[in-house]
Amino acid sequence: MTFDFPAFLVLASVLTGGIWLIDALLFAPRRRRLADAAGAQVEEGKFGYREPILVEYARSFFPVIFAVLILRSFLVEPFRIPSNSMMPTLLTGDFILVNKFAYGLRLPVLNRKFIELGEPQRGDVLVFKFPLDPTTDYIKRVIGLPGDEIDYRNKTVFVNGEPMGQLPIGAFSGEGSGIEMTGAREALESLDGVEHRILTRSNAPNLPFGCQKLALGSIRVPPGHYFVMGDNRDNSNDSRCWGFVPDANLVGKAFAIWMHWDGARDGLPIAWSRLGDGIH
Repeated sequence: MTFDFPAFLVLASVLTGGIWLIDALLFAPRRRRLADAAGAQVEEGKFGYREPILVEYARSFFPVIFAVLILRSFLVEPFRIPSNSMMPTLLTGDFILVNKFAYGLRLPVLNRKFIELGEPQRGDVLVFKFPLDPTTDYIKRVIGLPGDEIDYRNKTVFVNGEPMGQLPIGAFSGEGSGIEMTGAREALESLDGVEHRILTRSNAPNLPFGCQKLALGSIRVPPGHYFVMGDNRDNSNDSRCWGFVPDANLVGKAFAIWMHWDGARDGLPIAWSRLGDGIH
C-alpha cells in the first residue's frame, strides 16, 4: 500500500488545528474562569491552569505540520531519483528539489489548480503523476507541447518536422548504479535552444521494447497534454510507450540536486560534486 504523505499532512493539520481551535473557543475560557475563581496564581509567561495534554500537543505540533504542508504543497517538494531513465542529467540516488508553483498552484490531495502561474516549456524537466498509476511520480523531459507533431527516428527527435540537433560528445563512462551505461553514446541535444545531454545505444532498437506509440509515424500532442521522454533514450518508459501527460497530472519543475546517495558507488556513497547542481 502506498503511503499518501500529502493526505497525512492535511489530516494531521485539520486534526491538530481543530483540537487547538475547539479548545480555545469552548474549553480554555471555562478553565480560565475556574482558575480565577479559585485564586490561581499566574506566573509571567505561564498559564494559571493546567492545559490538557492532548491540547498541549496539538498546539505544539500544528504550526510545524501546517508549515510543512504549505511548503510542500505550494513552494518546494523533495524527490529521490530511483532509476537511470534520466541519465546523464539525473543519476540513481540523486535527491532533487521541485518547484511546485512553476505550473500553477494546486490544492493538496485534490491536485486541482486554483491559480494559473505558468505552463511547461519544451526542455523542462517535469515531475508528474504517472497517467497509468497516479500514485506513482515520474520525472521526464518535456519534448512536445500541445499541438506539436512529434516523431522519433534514428535516435533523433523531430518536432513539427524539424530534427532537434545533436552534438556528439563521445562514449559515456558511468559509475555506481549507472555503470551499466558505460560505453553508450553521449550527445548534447538542443530542444529549441535548451541544451542537455542524452544517452543512446547504437545497437538498441529505435523505440524501447514494447513502445509502440510512434511505431506508425508521427503523432500530434492533444490540447492540455504533453509529450515527455527520458534523457537515457534507450532505457526510459515514457510517452513513446504509454502516450501523453495531461495537465491535471503535473506536479512541478525540477530545478536542483541537493544530495546524491548511491550505495552502489565505490567508496563513499555520496557524490559531493553533484550537491547543489542545477537541473537543465
